Amino acid sequence: MAPIPTPPTEPQDTPDSYVGLPADGAERQARERGWSTVRSLAPGTVITMEYLAGRLNFEVKEGVVARCWKG
Repeated sequence: MAPIPTPPTEPQDTPDSYVGLPADGAERQARERGWSTVRSLAPGTVITMEYLAGRLNFEVKEGVVARCWKG
């Protein structure tokens, strides 16, 4: 049986720190802090619930981050 891979470490960052920022600036900042994938979503977008290490999700309303979470 193959060993279970160790997931990459995520940046030591607080998702709540992005709430209230303009979406484009928040995405740039997240990439600078080491997030490998940044995903912007409209409110109510249907998404799967799989967790992807290194991904940061933004819910964007009117160009501003309204909610942010890892995975």
